[in-house]
Amino acid sequence: MNIAGTNTAVEELGWFKSSYSGAEGGECIEVAPSSGIVHIRDSKTNAGPILSVPSAGWAAFVEFAARG
Repeated sequence: MNIAGTNTAVEELGWFKSSYSGAEGGECIEVAPSSGIVHIRDSKTNAGPILSVPSAGWAAFVEFAARG
């Protein structure tokens, strides 16, 4: 896992929010997958820090969260 400030290469990735996110904003995150890594950031603070995790770790988190 890596936490880093925003850099140009990461900003050029295709960021997207969950389809469950409302139009009014709020507490949302954006993710941008790349080869073997998923980058995660606060949708309200695009220039803020980015958390980068291995794709397998992100998949395990999403599977766990989906179980409720």
